[in-house]
Amino acid sequence: MNALALLADANGASQIEQIAKTFGVDWPHLIAQIISFGIVSVLLHRFAYRPVLAMLEERRQKIAEGLTNADKIKAELARTEAKHQEMLTLANAQGAKLIEDARTAAARILQQETEKAIATAEQIIQKAREATIRERDRMLAELKRDVGRLIVLTTAAVTGKILTPDDQQRLAEDTARQLAN
Repeated sequence: MNALALLADANGASQIEQIAKTFGVDWPHLIAQIISFGIVSVLLHRFAYRPVLAMLEERRQKIAEGLTNADKIKAELARTEAKHQEMLTLANAQGAKLIEDARTAAARILQQETEKAIATAEQIIQKAREATIRERDRMLAELKRDVGRLIVLTTAAVTGKILTPDDQQRLAEDTARQLAN
């Protein structure tokens, strides 16, 4: 039985050698190429693949930071706009109150000094409108300045470079121009 197993092993080994010979396999060269391929694979993985993955991860983090900063800027802009609307509403309410007060005063004095009361009321209305316009202009200037500052900060954070004063001025002017439209 042992002789039969040895015969089968010898017969099987010669069969593998015969197939390798048929296909032209040269064992020393094949093993050398496998070792060379393994070395190149390890070197590429260590010196090329890992740095590329690290760079991609760093870029992903910067993009995530940029998106977070953009969300913060949007929230800040929305809050500033809400504050702006609130102040405009308050100014309009105060203007309306001033107008109503002027009308009430004019009604009381109507019998004695009708012309004087009308002139006074018109002056009060004009002052209220001017105050509202000044307040609105001041708030728009403040909003433009804040938005320009936020855009400069966001641009610096997203691009990762330090902006020169000229870059900051140009971004602020572009933002102010877009807000004016």
